Amino acid sequence: MDWQVSRNGHLTLENRKVRAALGRAGVTKASDKCEGDGATPLGTYAVRRVLYRADRLSRPQTVLPCRPLQANDGWCDAPEDPAYNRPVRRPYPASHEAMWREDGLYDIILVLGHNDDPPIAGSGSAIFLHCKRDDYKPTEGCIALDPDDVRALLKALQPGDTLTIA
Repeated sequence: MDWQVSRNGHLTLENRKVRAALGRAGVTKASDKCEGDGATPLGTYAVRRVLYRADRLSRPQTVLPCRPLQANDGWCDAPEDPAYNRPVRRPYPASHEAMWREDGLYDIILVLGHNDDPPIAGSGSAIFLHCKRDDYKPTEGCIALDPDDVRALLKALQPGDTLTIA
């Protein structure tokens, strides 16, 4: 199934529209996506796997590949590094994002297949679907939902499903 997120920030889930936060710079064509531009890339992406904070919540109900985050998990965002747009273990010598966050945004993460097969240096990294801030403040380029909506989506997702930002 293809799940659709509209460019105005809504996802249809269980016959209802739920609010989604998108990038602080809006949306951009995937071919125009640049590292650090703050835009959510338009396109259709595979849902690769799920990561979650086991110290804060139980394993999400999903048939997708799923594993708990570790405190030393990171994600490389350095275009010149061989691990660009790949998970890394911290400390890591190149620029990277810490996946273990205290703000709750990464309590549940769906890793999306943006710029990963293979990664093209500078074309954007760490595009996830994750939990929203309380006020649906824009993301750095990801899609963010209410945690209850993330859990409901995970229950419905099947292997091979995609997420389209249109």
